[in-house]
This record gives sequence, structure tokens and C-alpha cells, in this order.
Amino acid sequence: MNKILLLEDNSLFADTLVDLLEENGFKVLHVPNGQSALDKTFTQKFDLYLLDINVPLIDGITLLKELRDSNDNTPAIFLTSHKDKEMLKKSFMSGGDDFLTKPFDSDELLLRINALLKRVKNDGVECAGLLCHDNTHKRILYDNKELELSKKEYELLLLLMRHANSTVPKEMMLDELWSSSEGGSDGALRVYINRIKQLIPQMSIENIRGIGYKLVS
Repeated sequence: MNKILLLEDNSLFADTLVDLLEENGFKVLHVPNGQSALDKTFTQKFDLYLLDINVPLIDGITLLKELRDSNDNTPAIFLTSHKDKEMLKKSFMSGGDDFLTKPFDSDELLLRINALLKRVKNDGVECAGLLCHDNTHKRILYDNKELELSKKEYELLLLLMRHANSTVPKEMMLDELWSSSEGGSDGALRVYINRIKQLIPQMSIENIRGIGYKLVS
């Protein structure tokens, strides 16, 4: 099930979109302002961003530019009442993949979403610096050479890659890598981090004391 982050400050319109998307098999998280959207991208992984532009705290274009500067390449569609070419240009310059002007047809939105997700899936490669994840074959390459990784090393490195240049909280890592019955620990996490550091000597994983770790790409 593809997961969508919806940034929209009009609650009635947002409810309509959430109902539409969930009826068509998507999982949707709705946030009413740009700061909340940014916060959610630090703790959760999404397959698509649907972004209004004129929203409180951080506007949609500034938000996406910040995400792209942090190597977050999640596909994004702007949903906006703006019709001028300058805003269209800004939306694409900030890293947007598509643009729909309100009001729009529900079927057109679904077609654009599915087309974009299909294109990204077929591409199947995410990169952060010298690291690239081949989603099709579930492998990670460093400087064009496949890394030999255990299951947890693979999951941990992929998590760091998807949040490259942002601090990933230790709690998030432990939740993602260990079930409650396994009981992961800070010590076990350090062991995996140190092992990964040895495999990618030209890249840095910083320990952000008391918070978590950051892959610098």
C-alpha cells in the first residue's frame, strides 16, 4: 500500500481528498501546515507528497526545496489554486514532479498519481552520495560495487540513505529494525553503525549525541 503525505490547510477539502485516496487503496497522512509536514518526513517514509502551496508556517514550495536539498527524492505533486506560469515554474524549480490547479477532476488526480508512482517504481534506484539502492534487486551499491550486508545492516543503511543529511532518531532506528520481542539496544545499534562505517570509508555517519545518527552525503 503506497503511503501519501497530504499537506492541505483546508480541512473540508482535505477530508474529501483523504476519502478519495483511501477508497482507491492509498494510506494517507494529512497535515495542515508545512512545519508539521517537515516533522513527519523526519520520522516516516512516504511514497508520494501531495502539497498545497499557500499553507501556514512553511509554504509548500519552500518545504519541498528543503526536502530536495536534504536528498529527499520522494515524488511530489503540487495541488494549488494558482494559475500563473511563474508559480508553475517555481513549483518545478523546487523539485516538484507535477502540478494540478484547483478545482481538478478526481480521476485526473488518480491518473497522475498512479503514473508518477509507476515511473518511480520502474526507475527503482535511490542514491545518496556514493550509495545507491537498487529497489528491484534489493541491494545497495557503494561506488558502483554491491555491498555484502546482513538483513539488519541493509535495513539500517537504507533508512539512513532515505534520510540522508538529516538526523535519524535512535528510537526510530530501533523501532524499524527490531521487533518488541527482539529488544534492540543502543549497544547493538552502535555495532551495526560501526560495521557500516567500515564498508563506506569515503562517506560519513555522524553520531548526533543523545539524538541519533546522520548519513552525510
